[in-house]
Amino acid sequence: MSQNNPGFLQSASYVAKGWRLVRQPGLRRFVLLPLLVNIIVFGVVGWWVNTWATGWVDSLGFMSRWADWWIVQALQTVLHWLITLVLVFCLAFVFTLVANLIGAPFNGLLSERVEAHLTGKGSEPSPSWLSLVKSLPRQIGSEIRKLLYLFICIVPLLLLQFVPVINFVAPFLLFLFGAWMFALEYVDYPLGNNGALFKEVRRTMRDRRRVAYGFGSTVAVVSMIPVVNLFIMPVAVAGATALYVDYLRDNE
Repeated sequence: MSQNNPGFLQSASYVAKGWRLVRQPGLRRFVLLPLLVNIIVFGVVGWWVNTWATGWVDSLGFMSRWADWWIVQALQTVLHWLITLVLVFCLAFVFTLVANLIGAPFNGLLSERVEAHLTGKGSEPSPSWLSLVKSLPRQIGSEIRKLLYLFICIVPLLLLQFVPVINFVAPFLLFLFGAWMFALEYVDYPLGNNGALFKEVRRTMRDRRRVAYGFGSTVAVVSMIPVVNLFIMPVAVAGATALYVDYLRDNE
């Protein structure tokens, strides 16, 4: 195991490593419940957001008055796509946090088994349902702390979208924050399983920003790809756990 921290691109490659890990025979069964949670949450939230966005654009009164003008039709099309892109990114936020809140115990279990697999402890007995239930308070508490942290930080970033001049770079800042949150979200599972609190997870990743943004930005991009994003939660959990085993556990 290397003692050096990986660079941006090397950290990004751990999403692909997570995909390879969840396909291992000994780990597949631990992926089924997180995957099912993903599909249900994404289906419900995605349907609601798409319905809301379409209805909001179609209800713009000042456009309907000149709906026959080609420039208004073009503007409406561009506006619809811009709103859709922003909502897709916001959906990735909402979807990930809601899905992780529901699937936190199963993600923690998956992370635990991936770590055992990578460290050669795969022969140990699988955790019982009792141990899974006992982990619920810690897992749910951690997800709530992430939500609070998200809302405290994201409100100013959303307000910047309406500030002239600054709003040209505001979407880029929002994406960077999204990458940061995705890194915290998934690295928290292996670190949390080993006793780290959320504030310690933040400190660990602040000291390794290239790791955070390399891994987190890749997860953010993949989370916006239809169908593929259904698999991102278990894949990211496995990838973050591999990142922890390879680079983070000796430097906590």
